[in-house]
Amino acid sequence: MDSTGLFDVSGKVAVVTGGSRGIGEMIARALVTNGVRTYITARKADACDATAAALSALGECISLPADLATADGLDAFVTALSEREDRLDILVNNAGAAWGAPLGEFPAQGWDKVLDINMKAPFLLTQALLPQLRAAADPEDPARVIMIGSIDGIRVPIGDNFSYSASKAGVHMLARHLAHFVVDDHITVNTIAPGPFESKMTSYMLDDPGTRDMVVRAVPRGRIGTPEDIAGTVIYLASRAGAYLTGALIPLDGGLSTHG
Repeated sequence: MDSTGLFDVSGKVAVVTGGSRGIGEMIARALVTNGVRTYITARKADACDATAAALSALGECISLPADLATADGLDAFVTALSEREDRLDILVNNAGAAWGAPLGEFPAQGWDKVLDINMKAPFLLTQALLPQLRAAADPEDPARVIMIGSIDGIRVPIGDNFSYSASKAGVHMLARHLAHFVVDDHITVNTIAPGPFESKMTSYMLDDPGTRDMVVRAVPRGRIGTPEDIAGTVIYLASRAGAYLTGALIPLDGGLSTHG
C-alpha cells in the first residue's frame, strides 16, 4: 500500500458556488492553495471578481458571476464554464440562503427563495454539469460532488428559519439520492453539514459577543469552526483519501448535533 499523496488534489478543476465569501470562500481558498484550478460563482459580480482576484495570488481562481437560482443565470454559467473546460473534477454546491420569520407570519416568498437557491439550483447545476463530471471521472479517481448542508437539517433549530432547515434536510437526502444514480459513472456525492462558522448567514449570532459566547459554550469542542476545519474536510472528500466514500453526511459541527 502506498499512502503517499493521499490528499493531493493538484491539477484538478473545481467549481465552488457561493465562492465569494463565508464558507464558500474558505473552500475556494483551500482548493486554490492546493493547486486546483477553481472557478467561483456568486450573484454579486463585484464581490465574486474581488475574491477571485485576491485568491489568484495563491493559484488559479476564475470568477464567473451568475444567479444560479434563475434558469437564465444557470444556463449562462454552464455555457461560460463549458467554453473554458470540458471536464470537471470537483463541484462544490455551497451557495445558500436563509429566511427567518415567526410562525404565523412566515411568507411564501421565504419558501420560494430558499428552496430555489438551496435545493433546486444544486440539483439543476449538478445535472447540467454531468457531461463534464463524467469526462473527469475514473474508477480509481472519481469525480466529486460535494453538497454543503447544515446541522440545521439534522437537528431542530432554536430559530424560526423553517424553510432553511427543511431545505438543508432536503439537500442531505438529495445527495444520497444522486449518489445512487451516478455511482456507475464513477462520480461520488457527499454532504458536509457545517455547524457555526464565520459567515454573513451567522453574523447575527457571532457578531454580538454575548450571543457568540453562548454559541461557543453550546459546542462540545468549545469553539466555532475555522477555515482549516472546512478545508480539511473538502480536501479529504476531493482527494484519493475520500475516493471510496459516497452518499455520506459529515456533520462538521464540533459535536453540536450530538447534543439536543
